[in-house]
Amino acid sequence: MPFVANTPVEKMTGPYARRWWALLVLCLSLLIVVMANTSLIVAAPDMTTDLGLSSSDLQWVIDGYTVPYAALMLVLGATGDKYSRRGALITGLLVFAGGSVMGSLVDRTALVITARAVMGVGAAVVMPATLSLLVAMFPRRERAKAITAWTATSGLAIAVGPVVAGWLLEDHAWGSTFLINVPIAVVAVLGALALVPPSKAEGMGRIDSVGGLLSIVSVGSLVYATIEGPHFGWGVGPITAAVVAGVGLVAFVAWELRHPHPMLDVRKFAQRPFSGSMLAVLFFFFGTFGSIYYSTQYLQFVLGYDALETGVRLLPLAGAVFVGAAVTGRLTPKLGVKPMVVAGMAIGSAGVFLLTRIEAGSTYTDFLPSLVMLGFAIGLSVSPATDTIMGSFPESELGVGGGANDTALELGGSLGIAILGSLLGTAYRDKLTDLAGGHLPAAALETAKDSVGGGIAVAEQIAKDPAGGAQQAQALIDAVHEAFAHSVVQTSLIGGVIMAVGTVIVLAVLPTRENPAPARSQEPARTERPKESAGAK
Repeated sequence: MPFVANTPVEKMTGPYARRWWALLVLCLSLLIVVMANTSLIVAAPDMTTDLGLSSSDLQWVIDGYTVPYAALMLVLGATGDKYSRRGALITGLLVFAGGSVMGSLVDRTALVITARAVMGVGAAVVMPATLSLLVAMFPRRERAKAITAWTATSGLAIAVGPVVAGWLLEDHAWGSTFLINVPIAVVAVLGALALVPPSKAEGMGRIDSVGGLLSIVSVGSLVYATIEGPHFGWGVGPITAAVVAGVGLVAFVAWELRHPHPMLDVRKFAQRPFSGSMLAVLFFFFGTFGSIYYSTQYLQFVLGYDALETGVRLLPLAGAVFVGAAVTGRLTPKLGVKPMVVAGMAIGSAGVFLLTRIEAGSTYTDFLPSLVMLGFAIGLSVSPATDTIMGSFPESELGVGGGANDTALELGGSLGIAILGSLLGTAYRDKLTDLAGGHLPAAALETAKDSVGGGIAVAEQIAKDPAGGAQQAQALIDAVHEAFAHSVVQTSLIGGVIMAVGTVIVLAVLPTRENPAPARSQEPARTERPKESAGAK
């Protein structure tokens, strides 16, 4: 048996024999793409201290990854379709690993943001390639199970990233958290060569470069405006980006409707299964990413858990994802997509609403039910929605399908972190001003209002100052904790309402019974034959 899998999927006469081993490679690749953000959550305090990051700096260290990641997925997914899906996966992993190595070595803010952007480009190649290869390799009858495993990997990464990063931070600097990705990427590259067969679209024709450029400009500008505006004010930059995003979106739709071979056939949004599933992914990750973002801050800054302790306390979320995935794997074939997706969104909404019970004296156990519910909801609803989205695309557009799904996921997460994070910061500042505004010098108050970490840092300085003392420091810490708990309640209320409205919209849009996807009607006969392919040897 040769080391490199050489037989293209398109030339196989039956299902690929080593497809489940190949799925492991795809899941490993997905793991590091998701871990790149979740591991940074627990490394952020050390990075802030070491690099002297402002609130704006830290936001762009996080989101320097997000902008290219979201903007490029559709185009790079189509590129993988045309030339090589496995080649795209390997190239993306190498770029991602290169950015990770760079991030571990640099010690200036601008270079860290650049390294994160390089990683985002790599992720934008990897993410749609994993889905397109999965759908290409697996026959229809097994595809839902494979996508469920893919989804469960995302949930696992949410918890594994902070645990591994926290373990490294016990004895190493924050740069070590970037290096988590490198050995996994190397293993995934070798595994892709040995286990993942070549695959590309047949007779695809030229890539719609104008549509691709318009999609990059539209999505990139939208994500930039979403990040910059709520956090740092709607100045010239964010407003310009929002206008460019709106104009670009209109131009993209108009171009795609006229183009004979569009990058993304926007007529698909008239299909209720597709549009409902896209909305479900968008709304769902809006609420879950936003709430996990500020829950983790509470665990670290208010409850005082270190990076490793925080990561360990996120593990129940990962376990709940696997339980939800197991349930949806059994029930979706019987009940259909709509009940599972809507039920998952309803449970996720309830999990966010539960955080409105948080108060200054709350402990980890008050967050645990919400984390478990969000994890279970991810496992329950995301894989049926993703399977529906991918089922709407023909074999020649699997990379585009993966890019569309992943763009909705990343855009929803970006919106959730940016908008809910902005609401969190505003509520925190207003409440802290009420509680401590008359007791602190103006400069100290501004620092304390910047973030909960800034408030605790000011309290530590007061404790060391002979004019202050432990009593005044403790009073400020109590005020910071109360203000942050108040902001969690207010933000969770708004986040829960948005998720609940999204649930109702998805309930109305998704059809009760899914019609067979026309895009799958011309699927090659290899996916229907039960025997294993001799070409897989």
